[in-house]
Amino acid sequence: MDAAYRFPAEWEPHAATWLGWPHNGRDWPGKFAAIPWVYGEIVRKIVEGEDAHILVNGPAQEARAWRVLEKVGISAERVRFFRWPSDRGWTRDFGPLCVRDGHRDEALAVVDTHFNAWARYPTFKRDARLARRAAKALELPLVSCEHQGLPVVLEGGALDFNGRGTVLTTEECLLDPDVQVRNPGFTKADYEAVFAEWFGARNTIWLGHGIAGDDTHGHVDDLCRFVDDRTLVLIQEDDPADANYRALRENRERLEDARLEDGSKPEVVYLPMPRPIYFGEQRLPASYANFYISNASVIVPTFNDENDRKALGILGELFPHRSVVGIHAVDLVLGFGTLHCLTQQFPKA
Repeated sequence: MDAAYRFPAEWEPHAATWLGWPHNGRDWPGKFAAIPWVYGEIVRKIVEGEDAHILVNGPAQEARAWRVLEKVGISAERVRFFRWPSDRGWTRDFGPLCVRDGHRDEALAVVDTHFNAWARYPTFKRDARLARRAAKALELPLVSCEHQGLPVVLEGGALDFNGRGTVLTTEECLLDPDVQVRNPGFTKADYEAVFAEWFGARNTIWLGHGIAGDDTHGHVDDLCRFVDDRTLVLIQEDDPADANYRALRENRERLEDARLEDGSKPEVVYLPMPRPIYFGEQRLPASYANFYISNASVIVPTFNDENDRKALGILGELFPHRSVVGIHAVDLVLGFGTLHCLTQQFPKA
């Protein structure tokens, strides 16, 4: 039976990219003043090939955002502001997840995945309304992600799709029975039924643990990503003493046995890790896998590290028809996320 919906791959054409303009200074203690300028650089690269849909809390924040965008040379016709208050700025997880109609691929709908701040933070009600507001503003159908009559909690960063029927995710994020439990009692079979029904992904590749320092408890977009419908990039750590070494080795072994939706083995390309970055005693989730694929370019977080150039070179070979550009993310990662966490693609209808 054909799926009712299909979540398009990130490299498929976009009409726009959603971003939430930064306003929660607690996400970047002592560094917030630098963050809007990083956003300005992100938007500057995105609008080379598509529009930017930017969420702001009101007219005052819109004016501040526009002053930054003007100074970095961004044209007004490529930016649309939406005055919708939010709790935080991690648009990957609460922004509108758009699926295509499985029977009429040009038609779009927004899936409400009932965001609850990663089952970790108490403030999320504004963020949780964004999918509904976007569907109404864009005149798109809104569908509620449900399983056996109950709403399902998911975040965009927990899933990565090849657009042909396979999804990547981690057991740490979705199946841990005690920590940041999104859907109590859910099994692999429950999640796989959800992925098939609401996203057209009848094949799931389950990885194990995510990376150290990730406060989402295992999002896959810091770990492993599709770069085309048959190729994955997986980060690796060569230092046996590093906290990530064992988990990344196990994920590498899992991918040796993984299969795509047609039964074939995916090609796996390895990305390095930067040196660990800390804020006090807290390790931060610095990873080159948190890149974002826009129409014109692939923007990649960089960390003033000797592996920056190596990661950019690997991704440059994998995306020969897009420019691959580094964005300085040492300050950005203090918020426990970087470029992919901040963006959400809006597919072209």
